[in-house]
Amino acid sequence: QVQLLESGGGLVHAGDSLRLSCAASGLTFSMYYMGWFRQAPGKERQFVAAIRWSTGSTNYADSVKGRFTISRDSAKNTVYLQMGSLKPEDTAVYYCAARRVDLLQYNYWGQGTQVTVSS
Repeated sequence: QVQLLESGGGLVHAGDSLRLSCAASGLTFSMYYMGWFRQAPGKERQFVAAIRWSTGSTNYADSVKGRFTISRDSAKNTVYLQMGSLKPEDTAVYYCAARRVDLLQYNYWGQGTQVTVSS
């Protein structure tokens, strides 16, 4: 059974940093991309960042490039999202997700963690 458990959300001020964690289990990690998505109130869920577990290659949404960094720790089966220079518009529920490298859709999702950035 696949489980993705996010943690690390909270209330911060603009300009602060925050690190989200996603503890994953039940996956053959070498066959997966791990991603972070976010959804703000009244808005659609949007892609934030992704990492291919086997190679460590990453990609980011333009809105977070240079501010956020995705990484993984193979020993802990955990994916991180290091967020810096946070802005009020980064406020959202952040979700961890996984998809097989041969599929287009993310099919495993965590429960989400709230990030609130005050101005």
